Amino acid sequence: METLRAVVLVEGDSDRVALRTLADRCGRDLAAEGIDVVAMGGITNTRAFASHYGPRGLGVPLAGLYDAADEAKLQRGLVAAGLEAALVPGGLTALNFYKCSRDLEDELIRALGVEAVQAVIEAAGEARSLRLLAGTPAQRGWRREEVLRRFLGGAVRTQGTLRGAAGRRVAAGPCARAVGCCARPNLRRTRI
Repeated sequence: METLRAVVLVEGDSDRVALRTLADRCGRDLAAEGIDVVAMGGITNTRAFASHYGPRGLGVPLAGLYDAADEAKLQRGLVAAGLEAALVPGGLTALNFYKCSRDLEDELIRALGVEAVQAVIEAAGEARSLRLLAGTPAQRGWRREEVLRRFLGGAVRTQGTLRGAAGRRVAAGPCARAVGCCARPNLRRTRI
């Protein structure tokens, strides 16, 4: 990557894989475009990463993806990094941060359906791992969707295959908006 033009902040590695895979499916070469997708290692690290890349740091335009339950944590981190607009109604969207209805795994399961997700997991050679997880005492009473969400959160190898299978159904959601906002010629630098 020659010049860093924008940074998309995501919670973890599976989210990073999802966005990169979606961009590839849409014919986008994020590295060539100067867009880096950065896994923060958890939503509570938002302040550190937004401070480093955002207006108080490198001054690079930011975008991001977050789970609905983590909205307040994201807002606090962005405000601490100098992005006070995160607190106003609609502020996160104005700052190019997009909410998954529950989390990224849930978006994929809703887009594909349980049976298709299980088929992708089997095709990726991960069916045994899924069965082992489903059979653990903690997950025995869970619905299939919940076990799949838990499995997908840690199954980075399956993520790319799953995103490929989801295709256009995921391309209309928060992942596409987070990557798509970086393609705008008028993507502005956020000012403090």
